[in-house]
Amino acid sequence: MRIDKYLKVSRIIKRRAVAKEVADKGRVFINDKLAKSSTPVDVGDTITIRYGNKTLRVKVTALLETTKKAEAASMYEVLEETFNAPPATDQRGD
Repeated sequence: MRIDKYLKVSRIIKRRAVAKEVADKGRVFINDKLAKSSTPVDVGDTITIRYGNKTLRVKVTALLETTKKAEAASMYEVLEETFNAPPATDQRGD
């Protein structure tokens, strides 16, 4: 299964077009290797996604063509979720 489809079906990213864009901008890694939207994903792979101020690492536990919302979370196991602080701005008011 392609990574963009996996991210959409698992509901890690809600829309496939957004998943494709995130992957093609170099923000998705599979097993610590840069992935494009067409890169295949398999059970046992580790996916790292960087978007916004968030980095998410998950382990793929299942590949399903379609899922219901309640089943989507069973497709992966969250390994790490971090929030990066936005860059500090100068607030001196000079």
